Amino acid sequence: MSYADPPAPMALQPGENPPTPSGTDLITPGGQATTWVFNPEYQRLVDLWVKVTPPLDQLSRALDKAYQMARSRDVWDAPVAKRYVEDLVEWRNRLALYRQSVLTAISDHAADTPRWVPGKAAAPHAFPFSG
Repeated sequence: MSYADPPAPMALQPGENPPTPSGTDLITPGGQATTWVFNPEYQRLVDLWVKVTPPLDQLSRALDKAYQMARSRDVWDAPVAKRYVEDLVEWRNRLALYRQSVLTAISDHAADTPRWVPGKAAAPHAFPFSG
């Protein structure tokens, strides 16, 4: 079963630089330009994505394998086989919905969370996220 996952949060890339300074940059009271750091809240979302996708993929592979085996007449040919295949289809559909829900929540939150934040500021985010 293939999935159309939402966009994953992008990890800090090698050589990636913070936003370039402009005339509207934040200025500290001492008149120094703000330094930017990669947002730790955003990095947490990147880490969460990396943590949840392998188990979801593993579950999908396990259900796909069981589904293929159950559909094969080499494994069994009985009335209960049809009901078992129907159950597997339902489990696969539920897993697909669960996967979509979890990954969309992470992706949406990452879209609302800035990648870079001023150095001495608390990391802003759109809403509390307990992942």
